[in-house]
Amino acid sequence: MLENKYDKLMELATRKAIFFPASEIYNGPAGFYDYGPIGAALKRNVIELWRKEFVEKDGMLEIDGSPIMPPAVFEASGHLTSFQDPLTECKKCKNIIRADKLIQEVTGKIVPEAMKPEEFDKLIKANNIHCPKCKGELMSVKMFNLMVKTFFGPKDSELMYFRPETCQSIFVDFQKVFNSMRARLPIGLAQVGLASRNEISPRQGLFRMRQFTQMEAEVFFNPKNEAEFGKYDKYKKFQVRLALLGKEDKIITISIEEAMKKKYFKSKVEAYYLALLMQLYESFGIKKENMRLREIGPDEKPFYAKSAWDFEILTSLGWTEVVANHYRTDHDLMSHSKGSKQDLSVIDNNEKVLPWVWEDSFGVDRTVFAILDSAYTEETVEKETRIVLKLDPKIAPIQVAVFPLVSKDKIPELAQKVYAELKCCYKCVYDEPGSIGKRYRRMDEIGTPFCITVDYDSLKKKDVTVRVRDTMKQERVKIDKLCDYLYEQFMKC
Repeated sequence: MLENKYDKLMELATRKAIFFPASEIYNGPAGFYDYGPIGAALKRNVIELWRKEFVEKDGMLEIDGSPIMPPAVFEASGHLTSFQDPLTECKKCKNIIRADKLIQEVTGKIVPEAMKPEEFDKLIKANNIHCPKCKGELMSVKMFNLMVKTFFGPKDSELMYFRPETCQSIFVDFQKVFNSMRARLPIGLAQVGLASRNEISPRQGLFRMRQFTQMEAEVFFNPKNEAEFGKYDKYKKFQVRLALLGKEDKIITISIEEAMKKKYFKSKVEAYYLALLMQLYESFGIKKENMRLREIGPDEKPFYAKSAWDFEILTSLGWTEVVANHYRTDHDLMSHSKGSKQDLSVIDNNEKVLPWVWEDSFGVDRTVFAILDSAYTEETVEKETRIVLKLDPKIAPIQVAVFPLVSKDKIPELAQKVYAELKCCYKCVYDEPGSIGKRYRRMDEIGTPFCITVDYDSLKKKDVTVRVRDTMKQERVKIDKLCDYLYEQFMKC
């Protein structure tokens, strides 16, 4: 019997093929996951809602960059020398562990990744930390580069790297896209794509993978004009939840206007995009009390960041980072200007400008897991446990299921007609075999909001039974009014 919510969710995900380890029949390496039909549909819906409520709402331009790039890109960005994690190894069982995460798990305190190896060694010794598997002694910490390399050409002579984050494609493409689209500052460039990292110890399902999907938005602006950022005014009353530096246990709810007055945010650009971010995750169905923006201090944030916030969601794993947000200044375009020996400035109001950047970097797979974790519910119904995913109908993989009560007496034919009409407007499935109770339970487990049953009365009265997932209440609705009825129900959600 599974007692931990995380374990229960992982069992459901595997049993329903929502997501599961890649190359499982060959016992594939850790850190790679495949999505089945339900998981793939949920992931697509998350991306599409992000595209609608974040990218298109803001008027961003979307690109699709190559996931493999030449070494020069990462020499300029600094990834080849500084993109690394602290690694330690057990002297006894040879278990390889990421040192900062191990220390954090033991002490409960966040450990800056930027510390030197000898500083990690001191913390391990001071807290009497041993191998979590066999309790053996740990070796001295060393830094491990996370870049994933590959080779091309008939002789495998051309070295290339998988990008560790999608943003580098945006930075190297910025000037070409800006000029070709006749854009004006401020402008956001966004994309969805794969990133790869040679993680030391991938674990916790979709939260620490070696290949994953990112949704990335880089907003380019003239630093001289950031105080006049007009979009801010529409959101200045929006309430955000902040975990300020050194006060993570005391979350405050505050309008972004008040947060600006208290100088929690460095600019209106920063405040606006953090508000837009929180609004998006409310649309995903995450409760506001389970969200926070955690301020990143100087020991933890990247050296180039003027400010940084981690958007975290409270899950069965605790507070978990889902979106990284950085005020990157001109670091990236300056680095690539030097690396490529090309001036990446653009013209803004007849002035030559090297734009500054605000970044929102979304972990798609982490977002999917957080949504599933938030939606997972167990209820006791007639002395039995009902497992239900209370997904927001906007992102539910299947929105409507159509069932014939029995497989005879022309009931399946009428059910097929109902299904044919509904699938033009909604994500639908038709399911015939099994008892009606078991079919309801199957739909509950994958988060289908509405189930429609066609029965003998349907043949006479031209109506159906609509069953609501969250309340299990049932209502008779005329077939010719069904589309309007469902539309009203979805509008209420």
